[in-house]
Amino acid sequence: MLALASLAVALLVTTSPVTQAQAQTAPAAGDAARGAKVYQTNCSGCHSLDANIVGPAHRGVFGRKAGSVKDFAYSPGLKAAKFAWDAPRLDKWLTNPQAFVPGAKMGFRLSNAQARADVISYLKQESGK
Repeated sequence: MLALASLAVALLVTTSPVTQAQAQTAPAAGDAARGAKVYQTNCSGCHSLDANIVGPAHRGVFGRKAGSVKDFAYSPGLKAAKFAWDAPRLDKWLTNPQAFVPGAKMGFRLSNAQARADVISYLKQESGK
């Protein structure tokens, strides 16, 4: 019986249209309530929703041009960026800021895909989008 169950799981895994790599980059939808907790634990040491601290304020980040918060000293890469923040870009940023924008000052990475989705959902909610 255990062998049949193992075989069924193996078949589901090998015949699933979603690969393991895709599953890691495409988490379940983010949860803003969980994201608020992740933000408080991991982000609030350097960021605030409404004030520039070590990092720029985050309220309104969705749709905002990268490197554009008033009175914040961005890296040259972010100052020169030609995009607005959206969920896919925030996901890439939180995964590896320096790989996404070379020369970025932010050294923190949020490696857990679900935690990133949750934080992004929270930031989206707080941006009114």
